[in-house]
Amino acid sequence: MKLIDAYAKIKDLNIKFFYTNDISTYLKIEPSHASKVLKRLEESKLLINLSRGLWIFANSVDRLTLPSILTSPFPTYISLQTALYYHGMISQIPDTIYAVSLARTHLFKTVCGAVSIHHIQTDFFFGFENTENSLIKMATPEKALIDYLYLADTKSKLFTALPEIELTKKFTLSKAKKIIDKIPSLRKRTLVKSQLGRLQELLE
Repeated sequence: MKLIDAYAKIKDLNIKFFYTNDISTYLKIEPSHASKVLKRLEESKLLINLSRGLWIFANSVDRLTLPSILTSPFPTYISLQTALYYHGMISQIPDTIYAVSLARTHLFKTVCGAVSIHHIQTDFFFGFENTENSLIKMATPEKALIDYLYLADTKSKLFTALPEIELTKKFTLSKAKKIIDKIPSLRKRTLVKSQLGRLQELLE
């Protein structure tokens, strides 16, 4: 099979991302052969290898879709610094894409940039909005901030220092407090409530 024919067949699948084994099955070729075909397409700048065995099309890369692709089949939404910037609550553009997921905490270093995934419990996985792109779910302004405070005492210490925050008109304090009330752990709920109170004092 010619390389251009293989690419055309893959495009016909009309999917956002795929694995080497998917293409092996679809094209009815051995996995080793499928891997070689995909690598040649990558060399031709038609595909991007995000991680081992995971591929996307080079001409349709949206960095905000990467967290959902990398954590599939676990659900994920954009949050933390990335969502705070999206909502105009911080001014510095984060180099890393930050997201919250039911998948385990992990830092992915891809050719499209770094993606930092942070695990939260199932009963605290809410507070996001669907966008036009089905792969991108965005935390509300309130949930993005509370997620940051929620993760402040994790072992990674990535969220101990809060960036300079501006509580825009999009942000509603009462909504943030209702989110805090849903934190399952009493200890963490008390900690986050205290942190939000200190932040509120600083901004008044």
